[in-house]
Amino acid sequence: MRRRTVMAGNLDEILEVTAPAPAAEQAPGPASAPTAPAAAPLDQGLRTEFEFELPRGYVDEAGTVHRHGAMRLATARDELRPQIDLRVKENPAYLSVVLLSQVITRIGTITDVHAGIVERMYATDVAFLQDFYRRVNGEGHTRAAVTCPHCEGGFEVDLSGGRLGES
Repeated sequence: MRRRTVMAGNLDEILEVTAPAPAAEQAPGPASAPTAPAAAPLDQGLRTEFEFELPRGYVDEAGTVHRHGAMRLATARDELRPQIDLRVKENPAYLSVVLLSQVITRIGTITDVHAGIVERMYATDVAFLQDFYRRVNGEGHTRAAVTCPHCEGGFEVDLSGGRLGES
């Protein structure tokens, strides 16, 4: 694999050439023409972070239970990095622990989520997070089709932990 080196001087030249013209140099337009905001995002349709609520909750060293959290979409790097992790090479089952620790952005007030935290979670919460990861990254949503055991009626539930009736 060959790498290309970009010098800082070259980068400055590229930025100077491609920079938009200052407002004073632009051609004057009609006085009543509305202007678009300079830093307006083009598309806000892609959702990259999903909130969840753990079935049991993570209990930290102080005994505080953390149930609400957030997980971001995984990148190719997130899925490749665990493959070179020595813990995963020694024990392939550790793959999900490393992977989840990379994509979970917070659990309760904890924002530094690492493999040690995922290791200390209850098995039911880890299984929930594995399914949540699969749904978010494979299917693009957090909804699941279920069947009522009493009336046999089918409906959807949102696995992200929202209360009934909320969207």
